[in-house]
Amino acid sequence: ATKLRIESYMSQFTPEQLDYFYAFPAWMVVAWAIGVWGSFFGSLSLLLRKSWAVWLFGASIAGLAVSTIYNFILSDGAEAMGSTGMIFTAVIWVIALLLFFYARAMDKRGVLN
Repeated sequence: ATKLRIESYMSQFTPEQLDYFYAFPAWMVVAWAIGVWGSFFGSLSLLLRKSWAVWLFGASIAGLAVSTIYNFILSDGAEAMGSTGMIFTAVIWVIALLLFFYARAMDKRGVLN
């Protein structure tokens, strides 16, 4: 919703947070997109029992890693998002890793083809 700048969603953020979201460099938007769409298509692939779900979740984790490095090391994202943003990011990491390892386990068992 931050990429689409949906007013009803964006109105809950402070002006400083909005400035932070709107100042993302293009490479960060690409990393974010790989993270989001990799998870989406990885989940869909897992439901369809396709082995490339593992690769899609791996790509998603790579995008998440780049996004996390930008948000918490290369910029003032920790300050802009506060502790809620840090907790939210941690939850996303846990879910992404669980999905990746689950897909990998299912692929090794031969459930995915």
